[in-house]
Amino acid sequence: MSSKSSSPSTLKMVGLVAAWYAGNTLYNVYNKKAANMIHAHWFVACAQLIVGMVWSAVMWGTGMRKTPNLTAADIASCVPIGLMACLSHAGSVLAMGVGAVSFAQIVKACEPAFAAVVGIIVPPMDIKPILAYAMLVPIVGGVGLACVKEGKGVDINYTAFAWASVANLAAALKGKLGGSVTKSLKGDKSKNMDSANVYAVMNIISFLFTVPMVVIAEGSTLQEEWDKATAEHGAQALIMNIALSGFFFYIYNEFAFAFTASVGAVTSSVLNTAKRVIIIVVSSIVFVEPMERNTVIGSAIAICGTFAYSLASKKGAAPKKKKA
Repeated sequence: MSSKSSSPSTLKMVGLVAAWYAGNTLYNVYNKKAANMIHAHWFVACAQLIVGMVWSAVMWGTGMRKTPNLTAADIASCVPIGLMACLSHAGSVLAMGVGAVSFAQIVKACEPAFAAVVGIIVPPMDIKPILAYAMLVPIVGGVGLACVKEGKGVDINYTAFAWASVANLAAALKGKLGGSVTKSLKGDKSKNMDSANVYAVMNIISFLFTVPMVVIAEGSTLQEEWDKATAEHGAQALIMNIALSGFFFYIYNEFAFAFTASVGAVTSSVLNTAKRVIIIVVSSIVFVEPMERNTVIGSAIAICGTFAYSLASKKGAAPKKKKA
C-alpha cells in the first residue's frame, strides 16, 4: 500500500505527458507565428520569458506555491545555469525565426552529440557506454541526410543551423552545470525549491541575461520593427501570439520538469524524442513546410538514433547497492 501511494499514478503521468506535448506543440506554433510577424527575435524570446515571470509572481503572491528562500550564494550558483538557459531558449527562437520549425527540430535532435562532447570535456568527466557513442552516428548522419535536397545537393539554412546548434550546446552545458546545483537546492526543504520553483528561478535569471542582448542586437531597430509589424498584422494579433507563445513555453517546461522529477531522466529523454516527431508533423501542416523524401528519412533516422542514445547512455548506470 505504501509503495503504491508513494509512486505517481498512471493517470497523473498521462496527464503530465499530454500537457507537456500539447504545450510544446502550441508553443512552437505560436512562436513561429510571432517570429513571422516581427523581425526582432531576441525581443520575442525576452517577452516570452516575461510571461513566465508574471505566472510565477502570481503563484507566489497568492500563496498557491511557496516562495523560494535563497541566499546570495544560492543565486550565484544558479547564474551560469540561467545563462545557458538564456542561450538555449534564444537559440531555438532565432533558429525557428529564420528557418522552418521542422528544420530547427531536426537539428535539435543532435543535442545528444553535444551532450556527449560536453560530458567528456567539462569536469567531472561523464563517460557513456560505447553503444551510446555509436548511436551518435545515425543521429548526425540522419540530420546530414535531411539537409540533402533531391536534385540540389546539400541545402542548409546556415543561420538557422547555427542558432539551433547554439541552443544544443547551451542545453548540454545547462544539463552538465545544473545537475549538482539543482539537486542540492531541491534537497534542502527550507529553500522551497521543488521542480517548479527551480525552473521559475532559472527563467528569471534567463530573462536578465536576455535583456542586454535585446538592447545590443535589436535596440536601434526595435521601434521600427514593432511599428512595421503592427501596421501589417495589427497590435492585438502580434501581442496575442507573443503572449500565447510565452504562456505555452513556460507551461510545457513546468510540466516537463514535473514529469522528469516523477519518472527520471531516461524515460523523460525517450518521450522528449517522440515529442519532436509531433512538432515536426504539426509544424509542417500548419506552416506548409515541405517535407521531401530525404528530409523524412533523415529526420526519422536521427530521431530513432536519439531514442536509442537515451536508452544506451544509461545502460549499466544503475547505482551500486550498499553492503549491509
